[in-house]
Amino acid sequence: MVTEIIINLYAILDIETTGGKYNEEGITEIAIYKYDGHTIVDQLITLINPEKEIQPFVERLTGINSAMLRNAPKFYEIAKRIVEITEDCIIVAHNASFDYRILKTEFDRLGFKFERNTLCTVQLTKKLIPGLNSYSLGKLCKSLSIPVSNRHRAQGDALATVKLFKLLIDKDIDKSIIKSQVKNPINLKLSEKFQKILNTLPSTTGIFYLHDDENEIIYLGKGKNIKQVVNKLFLKTSKRAKLLQETLTSVSFENTGNELISKLKFHKEVSIHKPKFNFYRPKKVAQIEFSNDNLIIVDKGRHTTEKSIVLIENNLLYGYCFVDLEYQINNIDILKTLIITLENNDQNRSIVKNHLKKNKVERIIRF
Repeated sequence: MVTEIIINLYAILDIETTGGKYNEEGITEIAIYKYDGHTIVDQLITLINPEKEIQPFVERLTGINSAMLRNAPKFYEIAKRIVEITEDCIIVAHNASFDYRILKTEFDRLGFKFERNTLCTVQLTKKLIPGLNSYSLGKLCKSLSIPVSNRHRAQGDALATVKLFKLLIDKDIDKSIIKSQVKNPINLKLSEKFQKILNTLPSTTGIFYLHDDENEIIYLGKGKNIKQVVNKLFLKTSKRAKLLQETLTSVSFENTGNELISKLKFHKEVSIHKPKFNFYRPKKVAQIEFSNDNLIIVDKGRHTTEKSIVLIENNLLYGYCFVDLEYQINNIDILKTLIITLENNDQNRSIVKNHLKKNKVERIIRF
């Protein structure tokens, strides 16, 4: 039997241009971050000599002038690098239709057919975080408290888009981003498949998803060590386990930083997706009350500068999120925008209560 392992790669980019008439603009600066859904694995940041004048209003906005570009490479000199870093990637940009059009136009001038799938973070944000006053990148970063520097320069805006895209992946409980973009098939025999999958998995705390050939989630699991849990799953020999092993064609995962978020995320998503290979029956639990009506539970996040948050307000379990700034923790309105909501049921309340009984967290804020 032949199967596929599917890995999504994203080329998150921003382009600055000369301005001017439609389809006559030239690129003055480009920044591309190659992102595997978890970390940045490659990057390209460079000024470009457009060989044409920059519109005065663009010069005032970006601070880029013709003198800065005189010794910069021309587009044809970096075109090969752009092709390489975006190969097998989904292009992600804030207002992707603009950036993609500009890139295609430059390649058309060289006689090269440049084609990539695209995702627009404006449209994704409108879907996943509706009701905001503005979806411009600067105002989004301000309202979501996303750190951003060097606005209206390619590197600063592209890095802000990376941070926004990470947040959107967290908010995408339905997995529409992953399901709609299937990339990088690698043909493997069944005997080779399991080791290849294990090589892509981290030994960190989180949840994982096994997908079939239509990229539907057929099994959802969690654990302190993702690689170890999946390995045990592959060692099972029951008829159901063997059927699962034969049916799966791809794997994806999400680090959660700690077990509490893993448990909450698992219970929420398994009830949404109802994977056919999961035996999930919520346990009956007694009515749960918290020690304080208003709690912010702060614990370690997915990397050293990040924190996980669980919010309880007016004795209602509100949800969880990840933050990078202390300001976000201390601002309830911003937290509520970032948070992935949870059902305020006894099952979820029990998960939080039992975790606090058995485990230490970094701190608990009562307000």
